Amino acid sequence: MRFINKYLRNLSPYKVASHKIWEVASEERKKMLKLDWNEATIPPSPKVNERLTKLVSQQEVYYLYPSTHNAELLELLSAYTSLPKENIQYFASSDSLHEYLVRMFVGVGDPILILGPTYDNFRLTCESQGAQIYYHDYSSDFELDKARFKDKIKEITPSLVYICNPNNPTGNVLEKEYLLDLIATFPETIFLLDEAYYEFYGQTMSNYVLVHPNLFVTRTFSKAFALANFRAGYLLASAENIAQISKIRNPKNFTTFTQEAVIAVLSDTAYMWKYVADVLAARDYFKEKLSNSPLVKIIYPSQGNFLLIAFQDFDVKMKVYNQLGDNNIFVRNLMHSKLLMNTLRITIGTQAQMDRVLKVINTIE
Repeated sequence: MRFINKYLRNLSPYKVASHKIWEVASEERKKMLKLDWNEATIPPSPKVNERLTKLVSQQEVYYLYPSTHNAELLELLSAYTSLPKENIQYFASSDSLHEYLVRMFVGVGDPILILGPTYDNFRLTCESQGAQIYYHDYSSDFELDKARFKDKIKEITPSLVYICNPNNPTGNVLEKEYLLDLIATFPETIFLLDEAYYEFYGQTMSNYVLVHPNLFVTRTFSKAFALANFRAGYLLASAENIAQISKIRNPKNFTTFTQEAVIAVLSDTAYMWKYVADVLAARDYFKEKLSNSPLVKIIYPSQGNFLLIAFQDFDVKMKVYNQLGDNNIFVRNLMHSKLLMNTLRITIGTQAQMDRVLKVINTIE
């Protein structure tokens, strides 16, 4: 233990969900429905397979490092985000991007404020750097006392505020006007907005990076674009901030296969938007059908590709969780906050997939 970074010695790990799907053969995997990590539940655009099929025959891609500046990829990202290329940088996942941001801006003892309960991996990233974590939780019904949150920022003067919008796992959002007020009121504080679920929400703060140097927006290709296994994300920030973070970014970590996959999905956004529309329709359908279950206490409104469901009590929650698992349906059992003890988070797929979930839940007494 004495050789380990002292900030890691008593660190609580980020608790991953079941990955039983990778413990079985491919044919068995097809029988499973993985709804615990908010990945897409269908393959990405067929253009991904087309480009990668051509790529695998090019022997040099196996022994050469990847391109460290893919101009085509940046052009496509610029068109997709409606921002200049100077305001964009791509990374090997948004998790990796968060690590770079913490390395760049967070020092030992720096106060970090997290609006929670939320995605817990960012807490881990900051604590491993020696930062001091502060939380401001939503209320028991996942509403935010906006004045109190603003007062909390004044009180602790954090180096960085982390806000997932839409929030994971609750699905709720903070409106643009309130976020702009925070960003303008505290110009010396970095506001990191995690927009992993932007495509399902349809609203973004990205344009404001052009006028607010303390705003950083991060996104991923793991959700709507269905590229979770490729580990791809990107940052939207001021041109100066992009230039600075690019100094410490290792460009070799974004593989040629990932570059080609991202180019493929950005060349076929119509496919992605059709999937998003299907998920939103399935989310409404699933919520309506599930609301009739006597096992369910509350289904919280969501702007993501998932629903947070509170069951009548903890025992009922665990009965549903275990019964779904016995039927090869994996959902997220949330335990990292007292507010979540009776809840499950269920990723929304197609209507047919959600019917499979409903069929199991409806058999539980």
